[in-house]
Amino acid sequence: MASTSSPITVSSLDLERIEQLLELPVHRAFAGADALRSELARAAIVEPEQMPSDVVTMNSTALVVDEERGDSHQLTLVYPRDADGSPGKVSILAPIGSAMLGLRVGQSIDWPLPGGRRLRLRVTGIAYQPEASGHLHR
Repeated sequence: MASTSSPITVSSLDLERIEQLLELPVHRAFAGADALRSELARAAIVEPEQMPSDVVTMNSTALVVDEERGDSHQLTLVYPRDADGSPGKVSILAPIGSAMLGLRVGQSIDWPLPGGRRLRLRVTGIAYQPEASGHLHR
């Protein structure tokens, strides 16, 4: 999860949609459900039009760098229905997706990889955030 112990910032719309998603029988018991619920429970909730532009929200495209290797990636945080296997699309229900939600530019996350290795990613920018672009109800 996030390397900071500060609460994440989540829009009221994203919170409502993620909570509905977690109530669906197919998603109720996914591996990271409890951790995601815990993060949401302590999140700072803001209205979409008040979301700071440096926060990763649903459907945001974040620029991240692998702190160990220096590789840069562009990742878009999406709902499971939109995670169609396209490069760079990350479901909120994937460990990296749950960890990305609510991060601010400059914050880092640890991403578990197969075999026990961990990848440390730092958010270096937001290429697109729906709220900052006026797409408040996407």
